[in-house]
Amino acid sequence: MILVHTPSPKEVSAYLELFQAAMPEQAFVSLEQATPDEVRYLIAWGLPDGIIARLPRLQAMFALGAGVDKLLSRQDLPVNLPLYRLLDSGMANQMTEYIRYGVLGYQRNMDVYRRQQATGQWRMLAPRLPEDVRVGILGLGEIGSAVAKALARDGYPVSGWSRGPKHIHHVHSLHGEAGLEKLLETSDVIASVLPSTPQTQGLLNGARLSLMQPGSMLINAGRGDLLDQDALLALLNNGHIRCAQLDVFAEEPLPHGHPLWHHPSVTITPHVAAITLRQQAVEQIVGNLRKLAAGLQAEGRVERAQGY
Repeated sequence: MILVHTPSPKEVSAYLELFQAAMPEQAFVSLEQATPDEVRYLIAWGLPDGIIARLPRLQAMFALGAGVDKLLSRQDLPVNLPLYRLLDSGMANQMTEYIRYGVLGYQRNMDVYRRQQATGQWRMLAPRLPEDVRVGILGLGEIGSAVAKALARDGYPVSGWSRGPKHIHHVHSLHGEAGLEKLLETSDVIASVLPSTPQTQGLLNGARLSLMQPGSMLINAGRGDLLDQDALLALLNNGHIRCAQLDVFAEEPLPHGHPLWHHPSVTITPHVAAITLRQQAVEQIVGNLRKLAAGLQAEGRVERAQGY
């Protein structure tokens, strides 16, 4: 028996239909239908507290997302339970579109024109070409690498920062503290797709944000606890950072009345940069279930010490 759960009953129903069609030899059930002693695998997002502890014969868990920080923080997650995350399932293309949108808007001065519109100004700015805009990507995993390669193909000079050195065609790889500082100092746009880990929490603090180029842009589509929001606001207010496009926040939803909501240089989206696509997620998880059944290693196993 394989248990499928999300907070939305409608979504659970859709997933159950897709999983059953893709793997008819298995029984996929909702939380209400499950017999706890018979559940071997758990496919979930947004689990209620205590559910995992009620599944004594659970062999592995599959997350319906790429980020697993909330799952890893659960008190009822056994330390030896294998946990698998989605590696792409259509999210890389979405993330590329989201960051490409921000970079192109910055290149074409759309943020400046929006502010001019609000005050009734009609003033043309000098155009820039893609080769004039240096892009720095924070995070060069599967999704970050796809974003970096796509922007390089668009003609932007692209650099990327990761935990260790990477070798990506047409992308300058940096790592370590010195590499992070160099990326911040030499990029016109910084775009983060980093997950939330003990190493990334608070990474973009006031000191590091101050290293960014005057007049630069910040895009955060990774996790909200990476960024010191107050420090960002201060640097936006004094003009050091020209604009920001933010999809994730330390607290979600972003509280009503937060100054980021009404800042003229900030674009806010509600954690939609890359949403799990059901069909692709089902195909990836079913592929992993078949590998486990055959005694093979499944893809996307989370390294607990690294946080992803």
